[in-house]
Amino acid sequence: MTAPHRSGARPGARNLITDVPGLRVGEAHDAAARTGVSVILPDTAAVAAVAVLGGGPGTRETDALAPENLVDAVDAIVLAGGSVYGLAAADGVAGYLGARGRGYAMVARESVPPSPVIPAAILYDLANGGDKAWGETPPYRALGRGAAEAATASAQGAAFALGTAGAGYGAMAGALKGGLGSASIVTHEGITVGALVAVNSFGAVIAPGGRAFWAAPFELEGEFGGLGAAGLVGPPDDWGLAKNNPAARQNTTIACVATDVALTPPQARRLAIMAQAGLARAIRPVFAPFDGDVVFALSTGGQPLPEPANLALARLGALAADTLARAIARGVYEAQAWPGDATPCWRDLPAE
Repeated sequence: MTAPHRSGARPGARNLITDVPGLRVGEAHDAAARTGVSVILPDTAAVAAVAVLGGGPGTRETDALAPENLVDAVDAIVLAGGSVYGLAAADGVAGYLGARGRGYAMVARESVPPSPVIPAAILYDLANGGDKAWGETPPYRALGRGAAEAATASAQGAAFALGTAGAGYGAMAGALKGGLGSASIVTHEGITVGALVAVNSFGAVIAPGGRAFWAAPFELEGEFGGLGAAGLVGPPDDWGLAKNNPAARQNTTIACVATDVALTPPQARRLAIMAQAGLARAIRPVFAPFDGDVVFALSTGGQPLPEPANLALARLGALAADTLARAIARGVYEAQAWPGDATPCWRDLPAE
């Protein structure tokens, strides 16, 4: 069983990123193509940043998030399958939000549409056996619009599907079915941190020879099986159920962490950097030359950053890393094989 936590911090009501006030999540997938899209939609433009540590990333508008640049808030974050084709999902989100008046505008004019700011990251799921014979009309723009519409229609703080869903629909985590994971934490004074992740890693999320998740020391309330950390042994060069034949741009874990604490763009950047530690706690190996690992950070700004600010930011970063590690394990724990497929899932592994 997982150890009790004594800090007074607990998962939010749904243990999802939508426990962060001001955030909604929408999902869409194409079962035939074995791919999907997830959209994180703040109620109003939110401060954002990004940290990229993978060697083969695929992104959109990440340069705009640099603290020295003009943009200091975003209208949505998009996570998508489809490799380079999946970047078009953000086009669908942009069209949907722009038509509804959301986006950046130098000067408000009725004849000039606003420009929604929508950073995105993609993972590679093109070789998972789905029907990718889409010619010149990949499905991602439509999937992006569908996910944005679903997010808009969802209730504030609503639940959404995990596992084989959204951007994680077509994902593989090492040799196991990957998926979409999420988790949250609420501190004793009411600060909320959440994470959403699509796990398509080269590395394994469980220790060699068993079923124990590398993220087991951070598990709360049995959220991914409650097996504990007793089986965590990582001999040198034994990667367990990692992928055997990695290739460039075929392995990626893409994520977003969020908080209701007000952050500046440089502070959000530090949050994203610290959150990357969650990938290292949950996946072995990670940040490889052929991984495209990307973590976004969002601040909805519902409450001030406590003083002293740097200490509070360090605490937020540590919470974000732990929460992201938990979300990664949850994504694989909840994953199920595609209909009619025999891809191995965590739940198929023999009990110890």
